[in-house]
Amino acid sequence: MRSLRHSILPLAAATVLALIGTGTAAEAAPAPAAAKTRATAGALTASGSEAESVGRSARLSNGAPVDSAKNIAALERFWTPERMAKAVSLDKVPAAPGPDAAKSAGPTGKPGSVPSAPPRSAVKAPRINESAAVGKVFFTNPSNGGTYACSASALNSSSKQMVITAGHCVHGGKGGTWMTNWVYVPRYRSGARPFGTFAAKQMRTFTAWINDSDLRRDVAMVTTWPLNGNKIVNVTGGHGLSWNFSRQQAVTIFGYPGNLDGGEVQWVCTGTTRAVSDGRIELQCNFGGGSSGGPWLREFNDSNGLGSVNGVMSTVNSDGWNRSSYFDDGVKGMFDAQGGVT
Repeated sequence: MRSLRHSILPLAAATVLALIGTGTAAEAAPAPAAAKTRATAGALTASGSEAESVGRSARLSNGAPVDSAKNIAALERFWTPERMAKAVSLDKVPAAPGPDAAKSAGPTGKPGSVPSAPPRSAVKAPRINESAAVGKVFFTNPSNGGTYACSASALNSSSKQMVITAGHCVHGGKGGTWMTNWVYVPRYRSGARPFGTFAAKQMRTFTAWINDSDLRRDVAMVTTWPLNGNKIVNVTGGHGLSWNFSRQQAVTIFGYPGNLDGGEVQWVCTGTTRAVSDGRIELQCNFGGGSSGGPWLREFNDSNGLGSVNGVMSTVNSDGWNRSSYFDDGVKGMFDAQGGVT
């Protein structure tokens, strides 16, 4: 089917960097030519200091762990179509502290990759470049009881149950707490849930994000419960993972930006990333709130909708430059810690 195509929206003159769906000030970025954008339909700790990650069992907003069929069913009932439609982006979190550029000067080891995995049964893509392995995330922020939305994608691992997203989509960062009522809806589109709703079982993000809102570590991995006995990667396929590659990469970025079609359909941005002074990477896509956590994919295969995750959507400034944490050995360590959880 024909893919929808839209031009990039006009950009504001002021340059303020904000978490996608949160809104925190940071440094300005220059504005060269725009990238090509198109629409498509109890703690567990990994080793390291700045790269340490912590996991926690997913919970309902009443504090109950999502660890039984009864509570999973309660979570599915909670997320009605009306509640999903009203979910909005987070807003106005504290500004992140300035990073230590010396600690993020380059790769922390040799480049490496985990391969992607196709679904067990063929999945027909309803739109060009719409990926079944990308979806929308919904959750409650305990700080105010509001319901919010992000983006995420299925990530191939030994468990076949994992998705990857932004750190601020699972934890509020400095001064915040873990999100609750967390679910992942693959290939969500205007309320449609073609593969169902997958409840979170366990979340993991970096302690540098939890304690300091460090944007270099705005990454999270979430183990989901099987749905009707089926694991997410086996259902939709799962992207691979890349780390320690050059900061200049041709990427395909997916997400559900609220400033484009109201965040109700997947959008895609393609281009070549560049390095940022704090060690992160950026591309000018003008993806706004709701796109947080969407995958930045190397080697995207248009025929099966799969690639290798080399970043996740984190921030945007008013010139439309989106940024992602750089994927190094720390991200691989998080993957090793979470990828086998079932």
